[in-house]
Amino acid sequence: MASSLDLIAVIWFFSLWIGYTLFAKRRAKVVSCLSYELRRKRNDWMQKMLLRDNKMADVGLISTLERNVTFFASSTLLILAGLLTAMTSAEKLSLMLSNLVPWASYTEGTVQLKLLLLTFVFVFAFFQFTWSLRQYGFCGVLIGAAPDGRELTSDEQQLYANRAAKVIDQAGHSFNYGLRAIYFSLSALAWFIDPIMFMAAAVVVMMVMKQREFHSKVLKALQEC
Repeated sequence: MASSLDLIAVIWFFSLWIGYTLFAKRRAKVVSCLSYELRRKRNDWMQKMLLRDNKMADVGLISTLERNVTFFASSTLLILAGLLTAMTSAEKLSLMLSNLVPWASYTEGTVQLKLLLLTFVFVFAFFQFTWSLRQYGFCGVLIGAAPDGRELTSDEQQLYANRAAKVIDQAGHSFNYGLRAIYFSLSALAWFIDPIMFMAAAVVVMMVMKQREFHSKVLKALQEC
């Protein structure tokens, strides 16, 4: 059975994951970050798309984004298959971990519980990736149905571009949620060694994501474009 420290570690893990997601979402509304800058670029993209006669380049960009998401969705399914297979061999896995980490005690039940947490994380990631994929498909429809921007007023152009950019933005957010789940799943691997290490790893993952989203060199480059 899991100890009280294991329970605290799991609560800590979900608190950081959910808490950082809410923090990043609210913070993006008041400071410049990757989400804010990409939203601005997507709006510019859609405005320029309306004025193009040939929109094949825009369709090609959406297709590229779809392929990226498809890769992660497919990889997530393969990982889930591996995790479910590992759960059937939890007893052998517990013996292997006992040899690798002699100071910790492992039982078949605790190993299955830790694998179950990873399974939940990757199921969540799979749903986010597939939802992102569908939303990018919606974006392709909006580009195909886009009117000629030269026949629209400035306000009508802005309205259509904003709405189309919002759909692309939502697809990007779903993809980001899936990636974030994968990042946090890496910290969950530390739970097989020690619950305290698990909690520390979750903090490290959160700090890495915060640095990339709010203080990275890529963000500075986007701000200057």
